[in-house]
Amino acid sequence: MPAPSGFSYETHADGTVVITHRGRKATTLRGDRAARFAAEVTSGDAQAVMARWTGAYKFGNERTARNHPRNRQRRG
Repeated sequence: MPAPSGFSYETHADGTVVITHRGRKATTLRGDRAARFAAEVTSGDAQAVMARWTGAYKFGNERTARNHPRNRQRRG
């Protein structure tokens, strides 16, 4: 799975954090959540942390879902 990319964030004077993905706003964090995000993003891989906080990451079940009979295309 490729590493997440295209994320950026801005911290505002009031403590609010805005996370964007490819120039579009993905989420806004305020208060305690913004503080926890700021601590975590500086200590790890920033792109992966932002992907996780926005929910924009793969869950690992894509292959299982693709192979489910309901999702397979008819061959014939």
